[in-house]
Amino acid sequence: MTARRADLSPRPDQATHATSVKHGYAFGFLASLIWGWFLVASRYGVGEGLTAADIAFLRYATAGLIVLPWLLRNTPHRLAGVGWVKAGCMALFAGPPFILLSASGYLFAPLAHAAVVQLGALTLFNVLLASIVLREHPSAPRLFGLTLVVVGLIVAAGPALWTGSSHAWIGDLLFGSAGLSWAIFTVLQRQWGVPAFAATASLSLVSALIYAPAYLLLTHGRIWHLPWTVLAEQALAQGVFSGVIAIYAFSRAVAAIGASRSALFPATSPGVAILLGIPVTGEIPSCMQVAGLLVLSAGLLIPLVLDARKRHLMCGRPER
Repeated sequence: MTARRADLSPRPDQATHATSVKHGYAFGFLASLIWGWFLVASRYGVGEGLTAADIAFLRYATAGLIVLPWLLRNTPHRLAGVGWVKAGCMALFAGPPFILLSASGYLFAPLAHAAVVQLGALTLFNVLLASIVLREHPSAPRLFGLTLVVVGLIVAAGPALWTGSSHAWIGDLLFGSAGLSWAIFTVLQRQWGVPAFAATASLSLVSALIYAPAYLLLTHGRIWHLPWTVLAEQALAQGVFSGVIAIYAFSRAVAAIGASRSALFPATSPGVAILLGIPVTGEIPSCMQVAGLLVLSAGLLIPLVLDARKRHLMCGRPER
């Protein structure tokens, strides 16, 4: 009986891997919750008079200042070993252009569209690019989940696309482009093997160095004339939580469980964004949007549950 129990016990390397996977999932869900808040904060900021350019400045100026002390202690001339070229590429896809695309979408489409289209597109493109570039081919449960994601997108965003007098399709296109941009960043970070905080710090500093001076020069410092309470709220939501904590958490998830699996974590973000959006922005989702959200969330959550069950069964399988 003792020998049988020993056979069923996971080996040390299996236990270490299982712990790493658990941490990866925890970091992924943390990032998805912050993304839900990020969408609501962006929508609220636009409603308070901020432009997409203003939000991008607050995000990366704040994030750049936060990571600067760490970078100064870790080979600053090479950005903690990341290098200026790689950091510039990551900033191109997860830096100011991403925020400009995402925040501009609110000029044409409501919060519910951002929650569904942007995060759904991020998932679809992430899995597709991971399969092509990283050879992380999706399993059958993930393919089934992706099918549900597509159905959810059609149900939630379809009516606006089919209405000839509506301009919501422009916002959906911007949100989808933002999702694609972030997916490219995810695959690059995974392919290059850039550590989580090094990726966060390097892209934040490069974004701040390039974008902040250009913004202040072109806008003549208009942001300093806006209400300080709005600026402080956006600096906290965009710069601290979304600009540093969420990127670090998602990078840890990518490093632990891969880009393809990590792409499924935005499952909780649409629900968080739409629920928070009701009291914050006053936007009530339609029945079609709620239905699409439920279908899309099911498509994102089912693969996570099945993959977790599969790993649990494999860890408990006796060694032959």
